[in-house]
Amino acid sequence: MNDALRSTTPSGSPSGVRPGWVLAATSLAAFAATVMATAVNVVLPTLVTVLDAPFATVQWVVVAYLLASIALLPVIGRLADLWGKRRVFLFGYVAYGLGSLACALAPDVATLIAFRTVQGVGSAALTALGLAIVTDVFPAGERGRALGINGAVISVGIVLGPSLGGLLGDLASWRWIFVAGVAISAVGALLAARVLPRSGRQPGGSFDLAGGLLVVATLLTFSLGLTLGQSLGFTAPRVLGLIGASVVLGWAFVAVERRVAQPIVDLRLFRERDVSVGLATGATTFVSISGVIFLMPFYLEGVLGHPAWFVGLLMAVVPVVLVVVAPIAGILSDRIGPRPVTVAGMALLAVGYVAVGTLDVDTTPLGYVLRFLPIGLGMGTFQTPNNTAIMSAARRGSSGVAGSLLSLTRYLGQVVGTIGLGSLWAARAVARAGAEVGTDATTLDAAAQVAGLGDLLRVVQVLILAGLALVVVDLVRGRRERSATTVAGAVVKRS
Repeated sequence: MNDALRSTTPSGSPSGVRPGWVLAATSLAAFAATVMATAVNVVLPTLVTVLDAPFATVQWVVVAYLLASIALLPVIGRLADLWGKRRVFLFGYVAYGLGSLACALAPDVATLIAFRTVQGVGSAALTALGLAIVTDVFPAGERGRALGINGAVISVGIVLGPSLGGLLGDLASWRWIFVAGVAISAVGALLAARVLPRSGRQPGGSFDLAGGLLVVATLLTFSLGLTLGQSLGFTAPRVLGLIGASVVLGWAFVAVERRVAQPIVDLRLFRERDVSVGLATGATTFVSISGVIFLMPFYLEGVLGHPAWFVGLLMAVVPVVLVVVAPIAGILSDRIGPRPVTVAGMALLAVGYVAVGTLDVDTTPLGYVLRFLPIGLGMGTFQTPNNTAIMSAARRGSSGVAGSLLSLTRYLGQVVGTIGLGSLWAARAVARAGAEVGTDATTLDAAAQVAGLGDLLRVVQVLILAGLALVVVDLVRGRRERSATTVAGAVVKRS
């Protein structure tokens, strides 16, 4: 990142803007959002005791943050395109900082949950707009490297979050986790206010209130239905009602967006192949990695018997490799184009998930690392050029919405992967053991748990192979179109 910070304004960036410092401000925002998303999980048992609240209630400290982030992403992206990214991004830092301060001072669990929602609103603005701002500031030839650095910082936040949360919780108090959020947001806001390019309101722009309400309601009911399904069961009337409502609301949202002149989400974005293919394949990778990583502690501790500290070390292999590879993939993307690099990344992911499907009750630590190494390489190779392809293909004036959709695939992928694949593993493990429906899968014998994991990984392998087929077809079609364009240009020139 030092090279980026030292760089002068490149050709194609707004006049007077220092892109390296803009990248620092947006990367710090991404770091803050990911650290806070994972650091709090570690102290949930402490909150049960200290705040004298049942665990089912304390879980909403995490859920409220996640739901607020998910539900508001498209709205925030549209507001940024209308009012200016700098203004909305700075609002995100302020909301995140004030929410963090209020959480640090919260006297009870209800107050903590309420202000975690405020913090989630700030997080939505920071994660949605960081990619859009980087895309606007960096020219095409340097965009991949910049987005790669941003992605690497996100991975660092994921790695450090649990460690930072545990350290602050043990040495001081759970409140200091949120104090750290105040400090990060203060530094980030000051930096962003100094370096982000000023942007005015979109002339003649209007906000689609009906579409905004519908997209928030759609994402909220869907996410809430998945979340409650984990504890109530996916056949519970309340869960089915929420998911059914999300389908109806989603249909109404699409119907409204097709009719309004300035929609929340311009559906024409999805006509851009790089956008539609990128979001679809990105979703498959996030669902897969979230579900598999969520289950690994149960496997490493419950089946193999490793202590928690060693499990943390083993599970760091994917994000650590991703941190190293993501900027390199960004540079390659700038030189040869994003799609060939995404194909390589998906191929590595396919190899990795096939290898992980061979985990058994006797896998050694080295065997675990070697199986997950291709997944880290694949995620690092795929993610940066895929982000670059999506953001570069976004229509002028729609980069905020494109960035929010990209962040939305990551958040929803985490929810669907963690809850959906986690539930699938539990169901298959119970079936493999021949136990009664509803039996806690973690109490089953090791062989049944591993067999259930194998069944889940076959589903993941199908998802990744489908994603690989999609990017390969897109690469071939893109080359054919460029070849046809070249031939047509040569014919016109000769004539």
